[in-house]
Amino acid sequence: MSDRDGSSLRPSWRSTGALLFFFSALIGFQLGVSVSERPEIVSAGILVHAYYSLSLFVVGGVDLGTPQGGPLIGRILVWMAYFGAPILAASTLIDAFIRGLAPQRWQLRRVKDHIVVVGANELALSYLRVLRKQQPNVTVILVCKQVERSMESELKQAYGAIVVVGDVTHEYFLEQLRLERAQKVLLLGGDSLRNYEAASIITKLHPDIGSRVIIHCGSLRFMRAMANTRVAQQCQTFNTYHLAASGLVRNHLVGHFHETAPKDLVVLAGFGRFGQTILEELQLRAANEMDTVAIIDIDAHRRLLVADEQMEFSGNYHRELVEGDISHPDVWEQLRSRVTLNSDDTVVILGTGREEENLRTALWIREQFPKAKVIVRSSKESRFATEVGEEHNIISISITQLVEENIPRDWLEPESTP
Repeated sequence: MSDRDGSSLRPSWRSTGALLFFFSALIGFQLGVSVSERPEIVSAGILVHAYYSLSLFVVGGVDLGTPQGGPLIGRILVWMAYFGAPILAASTLIDAFIRGLAPQRWQLRRVKDHIVVVGANELALSYLRVLRKQQPNVTVILVCKQVERSMESELKQAYGAIVVVGDVTHEYFLEQLRLERAQKVLLLGGDSLRNYEAASIITKLHPDIGSRVIIHCGSLRFMRAMANTRVAQQCQTFNTYHLAASGLVRNHLVGHFHETAPKDLVVLAGFGRFGQTILEELQLRAANEMDTVAIIDIDAHRRLLVADEQMEFSGNYHRELVEGDISHPDVWEQLRSRVTLNSDDTVVILGTGREEENLRTALWIREQFPKAKVIVRSSKESRFATEVGEEHNIISISITQLVEENIPRDWLEPESTP
């Protein structure tokens, strides 16, 4: 596994064995060992010795004859390569043949204490990156309905995952995954309803597994509506924006609020799923630290009504609402007429899904309101956005980074199964 993914390279036992047998033969020939059918090999150079050492993996020592002459240790090394090289080559072919006939059955028949991840998306990759830092050797089964060959190679080589193709809403397929022996089952697919459907079937098949099943729900409204169902109460449910928002508030805002007095103005430029979850986390962790929350969004009034329907707003802060595009200067002029933006107790969070507009507007705000704390959001980590942020005193955060930093510990730590 590459350094980028946070774990060390782990060469396979076959690679190690191949190198061992190759160098055993090569060193033996270099020490003066000859062979009965090619006695002239003793006086040949290292390239000839390397060639005959490699040939042992194809035909063994059939064409060379038996080792003779030279020191005892040299003959032992050559004999070891005589037996080991062809056995290793044969075992590789047999294993490839068996895997070709029934790859999933052979891979899954003895798994235990494994982790099952459903989905081959960015969220699944984020989880695997963090997991491998905590459990580099745990068996991971990644399930998807279809996967591109390049993605499958990355999942296998970079994360050591066993990739299987199937539908987790089919009971026969679920039985092959040995879920009763699994540490965790993470349903990270993009279809929220199918995630809940799979969890429903899994908990019916294995009633004791509920606490080990983690369901990702991309829709906050759907997740909140399902909160009182049997599946949601037995399993763990989460939304990526909740993880990201909790990390943002805890790591970047709470400390800032404590340093400024008496209370702060928070501007949420963009009030989609991310903006709504930020406000929810602010109410939970810093309700008494805010004087005013200003919301800017193209569809601000409707989204605020939806948010009011789903969560109970609390705290004694004021709310200001401006409907319009965050990139339009008139929107900020409207807001400036109501509140003081150029102050060190002002926090502006540019959290729309339009990453270019977020970054461009952040630079404009830094020029207009140099005292404000400016935070700009992107979906994936961006070196360019980070560099721009460092140059202009802007905090650049990504959803991916925040999610990976805030994945709960109990999703990663080893857990013995019954």
